[in-house]
Amino acid sequence: MPIDREHFNIREHCHVNSNEVGDRFVGVKADSDNAVIYFPVGYELPSSEVELKPDIKNLFQVLATFTDKRDRLLHVDKFTAPQSVDFPIQAYLNVINYYLDHNGTYYSETESAYKVDARGKTNWSRTIKTQKPMLQGNSPIYLKQVVRIQTPNLNRLITRIHKYCVYESFDRIGWLYTLNKPEYPDISFDKTMFLSTLRDKLSCTNNDNDKRLFKSMIAMIEFLDDKTIDKQFYFGTDNFDSVWEKLIDKYFGETNKEAYFPHAKWTEKYGPAKGKSASALEPDSIMVYKGKFYVLDAKYYKYGVYPELGTAALPQSSDINKQITYAQFVKREKSGGAPVFNAFLMPFNKSKNKFDSNGVWMQNVAEAVGDWIDNPEQYEKVQGIVIDTRYLLKNFDGNHDYDKNLLAVEIEKVNEAPKE
Repeated sequence: MPIDREHFNIREHCHVNSNEVGDRFVGVKADSDNAVIYFPVGYELPSSEVELKPDIKNLFQVLATFTDKRDRLLHVDKFTAPQSVDFPIQAYLNVINYYLDHNGTYYSETESAYKVDARGKTNWSRTIKTQKPMLQGNSPIYLKQVVRIQTPNLNRLITRIHKYCVYESFDRIGWLYTLNKPEYPDISFDKTMFLSTLRDKLSCTNNDNDKRLFKSMIAMIEFLDDKTIDKQFYFGTDNFDSVWEKLIDKYFGETNKEAYFPHAKWTEKYGPAKGKSASALEPDSIMVYKGKFYVLDAKYYKYGVYPELGTAALPQSSDINKQITYAQFVKREKSGGAPVFNAFLMPFNKSKNKFDSNGVWMQNVAEAVGDWIDNPEQYEKVQGIVIDTRYLLKNFDGNHDYDKNLLAVEIEKVNEAPKE
């Protein structure tokens, strides 16, 4: 049976995953009977629907920004081939938002119409041809003028296609906005005709909002066919690790981080004498703040939520070794003698945790050193920093200087004794 919109409680359809096998998907899975939104580990779901709906939309925005078709590859089970999921959720959201921004009205073209009136923009060509003037001296005076008016043509095909797309959007994900659905479309789905009409309209449109609408409608129509209209759809990823890395890099990282990649070099004994670089080691992010360098590695690990798992839930020696190598390279080749620090960044829940965080959204909770290094420098001591998942997702866009300062303070707590 279809989703019961009258009694739909969105909070009951949200799940925070554990990042365990079988519980790693982040995104939305839905069909005509049900919908479930999956949040990443460490996410604190707000209690009110007023706060929860924007969080869901923001989750979709994060996934649309930081995933591509390769990320949206779901492994259903070991007997089923991976299924590529490319549901254009941002297009659906754009269509809904356009409709709501225009007070629940559909896109409609206007066509020129004319009437005889004393007010309005005069069409002199039609006035001269159709109206009899009065002469005042040698000058004609037109007491009646033909003026142009604009009237919406609600029967235009583009309006009916928009009506179809609005209904489809609300049918799929409209529960994010309202329990009601718009009126049923008065046109049957015709993929070829819809796409041809929309592409023609897009080619002659200059208005940015209208162009965004037409592109979104095209994306929707391209997605829809006989196989998808009535079937379950997915939007999201089993590999949120990659999203976490991109979020951290967007939030704290330098845009030219390639300059900080250390390389190895091969010299072939039986080949050309010239040495050739091997592929680079690539740190997730480099943050440069107030003249200091911070080598960051985003780890979508469970320690921040399940610290009782101990060091098994923290990065192991191979990752620690690479992180120290990055920092050694930055210190020697890039820092110019400035301080260099090192950190892993992992998710946690600032409201529910075992670190006595007092609601702060990031905290230094551990430190790793290599026992192969005698008397390690500060940049060879890798700090374990936990960051509130919800805060990071909600604030990934914009300026982050204030948050960089907070992160710098936490990372620089090298060798700080833990609280008793």
